[in-house]
Amino acid sequence: MIGDTVHRADLDEIRAFYATLVAEAARCSDPRIERAFAMVPREAFLPPGPWEMMARFDRHVRTPSADPAYLYRTNMVIALDSAKGINNGEPVLHASWMQAVAPAPGERICHIGAGTGYYTAILSILVVPGGTVTAFEIEPALAAMAQAALEPYEGVTLVKADATAADLPESDVIYVNAGVAAPPLSWLKALAPGGRLIFPWRPSDEVALAVTVRRCARGFAVKPLMPAFFIPCVRRDDQGRTDKAPDAQAARSARSLWLTGHRPPDETAVAVFHDVWFSSERLAG
Repeated sequence: MIGDTVHRADLDEIRAFYATLVAEAARCSDPRIERAFAMVPREAFLPPGPWEMMARFDRHVRTPSADPAYLYRTNMVIALDSAKGINNGEPVLHASWMQAVAPAPGERICHIGAGTGYYTAILSILVVPGGTVTAFEIEPALAAMAQAALEPYEGVTLVKADATAADLPESDVIYVNAGVAAPPLSWLKALAPGGRLIFPWRPSDEVALAVTVRRCARGFAVKPLMPAFFIPCVRRDDQGRTDKAPDAQAARSARSLWLTGHRPPDETAVAVFHDVWFSSERLAG
């Protein structure tokens, strides 16, 4: 109507609505996830704008200006280093992952492949009060950005190192943002009883699948989730040596994970590596 004043949303309102859309798209039942996305300014974890936003897998589009409002489209991927394929990834995917591993107040998270720390910050909010996040980032430039941006967040420690070769602290949640053929033994050993590991599983060219691993009294329970495409870990050890690689159907049938030193692969094996193997057998009990 002529004469009416048009309401222009401020950045806090835009970010809160973005958080609502992300949580709805990810079907989050935990309201803390929406609140955490609303609290963390994405622009604080990015280089100065304008930014390169992914329009499709092989195409980026530059924002018209450095207005942070452009960063709060529901599921936009933003380039951090397009030459290396490093991005600030899909918010809906990350909200879904956080829902899957359900970080709780007081828990200890290890974030592998932290990038510039945006999702590290959100994870840190999910474990307050009393929780901690140890974030690993191997790229020096990204680690430097993360170190500065994460300073205001409680209980966060940044480690500039290769997490496939490091000893991880005991963790209730290990949250991995780099593809691996199989989780290193050091990751599995770092899981506390009841601990949850989520990672992008890339055991073969045709498999790119998010998987959760839960440490149970009888072993490691596995649950395949959604497709997930991440760049690989920078370095690989014997864990990447595949003795039996699964196709997409076999990978989705995985229900447990075993250490080859404790139980040799049997007829239920869907993927076999040097130190670990995946089975279609569910854990008893």
